[in-house]
Amino acid sequence: MKTIPQIVHHIPGRVRFRIHRLSYDRRFALRLKQLLKAANGIEKVRLNDWAASVVIDYNFKKEYKIEEYIVDIIEKAETNYNLIIKKEKKKNLEEWSTLTLPSLATILAFGASKLPIPGLKLVASLILLKAAFPVVKRAYESLSNKQTINIDCLDSLALIFSGLQGQMVTPALVITLHELGDIIREKTARSTEIKTNNLLDTIGHFAWVERDNKIIHVESNGVEIGDIVVVYPGERIPVDGKVIKGKAIIDQQQLTGESMPVVAEIETDVYASTLLRSGEIRIKCDKVGEKTRAAASIQLLEKAPVHDTRMANYAANLAEQLMMPSLCLAGLILIVTQDPQRVASILTLDFVTGIRVSIPTAFLGALNHTTRHGILVRSGRTLELLSEIDTIVFDKTGTLTEGNIQVMGVETVTETVNANTLLQLAASTEQRITHPIAEAIAKYAQQENINILPRDHWDYEVGLGMVATIAGKTVLVGSQKLLISKGVAIQETPQMQEKSALSPIYVACDGEFQGIIYYTDPLRPESTKLIQRLQKDYDIEVNLLTGDNQTRATEVAERLQIPLSNVHAEAFPEDKAKIVRDLHNGCKTVAFVGDGLNDSVALAYADVSISFENGSEIARDTADVVLMNNNLMDLLEAIAIAKATKALINQNTLMVVAPNLAALGLATSVGLNPLLATLIHNGTAIAAGLNSLRPLVQHQLESS
Repeated sequence: MKTIPQIVHHIPGRVRFRIHRLSYDRRFALRLKQLLKAANGIEKVRLNDWAASVVIDYNFKKEYKIEEYIVDIIEKAETNYNLIIKKEKKKNLEEWSTLTLPSLATILAFGASKLPIPGLKLVASLILLKAAFPVVKRAYESLSNKQTINIDCLDSLALIFSGLQGQMVTPALVITLHELGDIIREKTARSTEIKTNNLLDTIGHFAWVERDNKIIHVESNGVEIGDIVVVYPGERIPVDGKVIKGKAIIDQQQLTGESMPVVAEIETDVYASTLLRSGEIRIKCDKVGEKTRAAASIQLLEKAPVHDTRMANYAANLAEQLMMPSLCLAGLILIVTQDPQRVASILTLDFVTGIRVSIPTAFLGALNHTTRHGILVRSGRTLELLSEIDTIVFDKTGTLTEGNIQVMGVETVTETVNANTLLQLAASTEQRITHPIAEAIAKYAQQENINILPRDHWDYEVGLGMVATIAGKTVLVGSQKLLISKGVAIQETPQMQEKSALSPIYVACDGEFQGIIYYTDPLRPESTKLIQRLQKDYDIEVNLLTGDNQTRATEVAERLQIPLSNVHAEAFPEDKAKIVRDLHNGCKTVAFVGDGLNDSVALAYADVSISFENGSEIARDTADVVLMNNNLMDLLEAIAIAKATKALINQNTLMVVAPNLAALGLATSVGLNPLLATLIHNGTAIAAGLNSLRPLVQHQLESS
């Protein structure tokens, strides 16, 4: 059903839409919020599921029909979301439909053996033949196309010899169990598709272009090379190019991961998807759409290796290696004894069914277990690799740090002004400025219950700071360079040396230096403990990878006790992917933890990729593991569950191989009824499958 957005209220700068689907479809609501937040000119998005409404704050320097613009975004969100849901439903139906014929064949086979219904045996035989056809077909294709013997070849022979003995229950049950194991295996395999149609969501849908001395509004992919693109505060830069006019503060965190904005002036290279915080610039377009650096990141993502999702683990490899000996032994027994019954028993005892059923079940239980702990693990293969990782690469900004500027303290240098007065002057000067540092000062003042004074005349000097008149006094808030340019002398204090790891903002009043406000991008509360445990308890090598500069990267590494040789700074997305690949090529099993578009390529190339629920949509879609509680310590829980699952697989392998090996000895020496062989064979498979569910049952009992 098509979503029809209704405008409830609209004033300049704010519009409220009612969208009924928001009240009952949480996934659609999150998708819509993501698209709206990425759109040019939209500053804030607030969803109210209960009221089925969305409030959008926007800021456009050029007026056009905001309603049509937002309705277009809503329609695109719904179209994309509906396609995803349709694919998921179709895939689920296709997965379970393969179990229909084997299940029906098993039921009819049991019925034919117990009930004297005319024609039932014939119908059961025909259904069994149809159910067995895919197995025989795969065996034939393996022999004819690849010239290799696979498990389907062994299954086909077992089915043929069982059928020659007039048995239907045994082959039908074997096919059903194998098919069930395959379905469970595919259900636990990574099935999330990377959505590569997010380019316009990333760089913005529209652009302002100067043509014939007029500024017109065009779609971002309609900008031409050489066009002059105008970008206003609050908008995403839609193209790659050079600044030819103006000066602005640009937030590049989405592209580079660097938390601090950069100053862009004439001849500065700027990139699509970055956010213009303040100022106004004109850009000469060099690259558009799929040629931009942001698009290159997404294209690298598409080219990332696609891993096998069929859980090719060491236990399955063991089963494959035992096929040829079983086949040779069956052939030898047929030649010596001429007894098809013994051959059927030997071929039935193939070690594989138990492994094909129990291992996917173990992963299914483990994935359920991780979900209950707030950890989304997309595949059994991920759990296998997670139990083996020896190297973890962490992005810095937003991963090990919080990704938000915070004021850490206020220091005065004169007795005439106390800390609260200094903070009041700074916050009053910085009020309603969208720069991250200004916002952090305003937030800190609010936490300290500081009254904000009226601001009279003010001037924002891009890249330097603010000059304003507060209560008749001229206040400077900004960099050391700003104060020096205004003739203010700055004297060093011992406290400045002690706080060298923090970044300073200088404050002056009426030409005299008054003090410093210190700020930083603080570490997550759990980062230090996590890194310590990974290095000491798990003996895992930790690397720090960031688009930030070397100085800030080194500061964070020293605080977390990460070896400086493992620190990689000033890395663009393609650089991050190369570093991860190099570590992998060095025979390391590498996990990468990141949360932004700039991390998505490295995530795709890692053996195990890890992100957060509140990370960017592309990062979440790319990641093998998503920490739904946004807590890094959950990574230790995921590793512990993965290692426990690996130990459980070892138990299951022993439970399957030992009884089947003993039964194989009996079938070879004295003979074994095929039905008894099937009971041992399938019984061990069921026992191993139940053992796989044991941790899940224990967890449920403990929870209750």
